[in-house]
Amino acid sequence: MTNQERYTYIPTISDINEAASRLQGVIRRTPLEYNHTYSDKYEAEIYFKREDQQVVRSYKIRGAYNKMASLPLEDIQRGVVCASAGNHAQGVALSCFKLKVEGTIYMPSTTPQQKIKRVKTLGKEWVKVVLHGDTFDDANTKALNYSRENNLSFIPPFDDPKVIEGQGTIGIEIMEDLPDADFVFIPVGGGGLTAGLSTYIKKTNSNIQLIGVEPQGAPAMYQSLKQDKVVSLPEIDKFVDGAAVQRVGDYTFPVCKQNLDDMLLVPEGKVCTKILELYNNEAIVAEPAGALSVAAIEQYKDKIKGKKVVCIISGGNNDITRTEEIKERSLLYEGLKHYFIVRFPQRPGALKEFVNDIIGPDDNIVLFEYAKKINREKGPALVGIELKDKADFKPLLERMKAKNFFGEYVNKNHDLFAYLI
Repeated sequence: MTNQERYTYIPTISDINEAASRLQGVIRRTPLEYNHTYSDKYEAEIYFKREDQQVVRSYKIRGAYNKMASLPLEDIQRGVVCASAGNHAQGVALSCFKLKVEGTIYMPSTTPQQKIKRVKTLGKEWVKVVLHGDTFDDANTKALNYSRENNLSFIPPFDDPKVIEGQGTIGIEIMEDLPDADFVFIPVGGGGLTAGLSTYIKKTNSNIQLIGVEPQGAPAMYQSLKQDKVVSLPEIDKFVDGAAVQRVGDYTFPVCKQNLDDMLLVPEGKVCTKILELYNNEAIVAEPAGALSVAAIEQYKDKIKGKKVVCIISGGNNDITRTEEIKERSLLYEGLKHYFIVRFPQRPGALKEFVNDIIGPDDNIVLFEYAKKINREKGPALVGIELKDKADFKPLLERMKAKNFFGEYVNKNHDLFAYLI
C-alpha cells in the first residue's frame, strides 16, 4: 500500500469474519463476565472482556496469527521476524509453533528472563530469541534490518491490516454476547486493538459509545486526534508498557479517528490502584495496560448509570517483580505516601520529639535515611511517611512546620524525587 492508501484503509466486517475463521481452534473465546463489585459501585451493568485468559494471556495472538496465516506460502516458508519485549513476542512465538514456521524474535537485552523464557516455551524449537540493544527501538531497528537483508516477512505489533483484523475478532465475541451494550472502554497503545474492535462494533451497532483509554504519560493517540494527524511524542512514561508508544500507526489512526467517540487519559498511579483492586478484590491478575479500561470508567460515572458497559481487560502478563513499584505508585497517587527532607532542630531529644509529637497515631515511617555533614553536625534526613487517610496529610505538615522540622516536601519536586527515591 502507498502512504495515501494507508490513510484510507478501513477494515470490513468480511475481513474480520475471515480472520475469525483462521483463528478457529487457535485462540480461546474469552468470557464476557458480569462484575458485581463495579456494577454496584457505579450503578450500572459492568462486564469485563477477559483477554487476560487468552492462550498467551493477552489478545496479541489474534493479530499475530491472522497476519502470519494470511502470508503467501512462499513467504511464510522462509520464516518471519518480529521485535517485542512483551505480549506481541508471545503471540508471534505461539503462532510460529502452531504454523510450524521459523521465527526470529528480537528483544531488548534488558528484557526480564521470565519473559524470554515464556517466549521460548511457547515457540519451542520454532523460534530463536535474539537480544539486542537496551530499548525496544534498538531491537526493532535491528529486526527490521534483519528482515530486509534476509527477505523475511516482518510481523508488526499493530500497524498492519491483517493484525488489525485479527484483533477485531474480539468485537465479534462482544456483539454475540452483549449486542445491546451502551459503552465499550478500550485500552489504546498503537491502535491495532482499537481499530479492529471499533470497526466491527460500529458497523454492527452504531449506537454503542466507544471510549479509548491511554496512560497519561504516553498520550500518543490523544495528541494525534487533537492535532488531527499522527504525531510522535518526544518522551513517554513507559510504565504502562503494553500501551506506551511514542507514535500510533498510520493504518490505525484514521480508523480510530472515525470510530472513537471519546479519548481519555488515566494517570499511571490510578492504573496501579486498579491493578491492586482487581487482584485483591476480584482475583484478576491484570497488567498495567489491562487495567486501563477499568481505571477510566470513574471519569464516566455519571454517564454510565443504568447502562451496560464493557471494559476490555487486554492482558494479564504482569511481572511479579514490579509489585513494589505498583504499590508505591498507587500510594503516591492516592495521597497516602509522602517524602520529606526533615531538618532536625539542634536540640537534645529532637528525634524522640519527632516520633512522639509529629507522627500521628495512624502514621507509619517507611523510610528514614539520616545523613551527616562534613563537620559532623547532624544533617537532614530523608523521611518517608505512609498515612492511613490522605486527610491526615495537612495536619502532619502543619505540625512539622510549627515544631521547625520541615525542610522540603519531596513529592512535588520531580527532579529531587527521581534522584532520591
